[in-house]
Amino acid sequence: MRAAHVVQPSADHPVDALRVGDLAAPQPPPGWVGVNVRAGALNMHDIWTLRGVAGRPHGGPHVIGSDAAGVADGRDVVVYPVLPTAPDGRAVAHATLLPDAGHGLLAERAVVPAGHLVPKPAALSWAEAACLPTAWLTAYRMLFTKATVGPGRVVLVQGAGGGVATAAVGLAVAAGATVVVTSRSPAKRERALALGAAVALDVGERVPELADVVVETVGPATFAHSVRSTRAGGVIVVCGGTSGFTAQLDLPRLFAREITVHGSTMGTLDEFRALVDYVDTHRIRPAVDSVVDLADVRAQAARMLAGVAFGKLCVSLA
Repeated sequence: MRAAHVVQPSADHPVDALRVGDLAAPQPPPGWVGVNVRAGALNMHDIWTLRGVAGRPHGGPHVIGSDAAGVADGRDVVVYPVLPTAPDGRAVAHATLLPDAGHGLLAERAVVPAGHLVPKPAALSWAEAACLPTAWLTAYRMLFTKATVGPGRVVLVQGAGGGVATAAVGLAVAAGATVVVTSRSPAKRERALALGAAVALDVGERVPELADVVVETVGPATFAHSVRSTRAGGVIVVCGGTSGFTAQLDLPRLFAREITVHGSTMGTLDEFRALVDYVDTHRIRPAVDSVVDLADVRAQAARMLAGVAFGKLCVSLA
């Protein structure tokens, strides 16, 4: 089978660490099933893997990828990519991703726990369905588990264009919230408005109304603005830091407004099922930046590193 895998991690040149080649097809252990992958999508986690920062299993080629949609036992499915670690077999939000345990999904054939398959919404293409497992699940948990988003709420999404950010816009708009986005790119601001955002601002620009919920994926470059832009009693939910991992805190504003800051990552299996149902019910179409054949996956990794994508960077294996 063809698969995208790591040859030798490189902190300085991560794209050079990525190869596409023929590997032996994996055999499902007891309780697992095989999936013929039709499409996948890249995430920053894959970049960290190529840099040698994220977890890497011992022995054999390390196939990357935590996003996949495909066919299993004749069913069109989307894969939940978090390994179960609780004693009763439930998957928890902070658990290990499948590729970090040696079960990467960016391959023509993958194996996953049998209970990790969710029916693919018929309205979605393979690439659109492959967007859901990581970025969209992360955004769903941020908005509906860590915060309360619905009609009348104002949601600020920092860094419009990324996978989680575009997912947050789509989900919050469907929930009836008023969405404000920020981006340094005028083109990305325009595209965010086309997704349903009510207001699109340059990074750091004053918001027209303080937000009930802030979706923070950028980190130091926007965090001070996030705090300034949150209403009294509001919530900032953080799932990453594309601009770095150390941010200064405006403590007086934080405690005077009684702002809550939540960390969030991925989501549970129940949340993933709820997400897929929500997307299907509301007929949401994930923003796809581009789709390439598996042979061109390095170009997608380079595009992610350049920060020029709007929406998910997808790969076709059909």
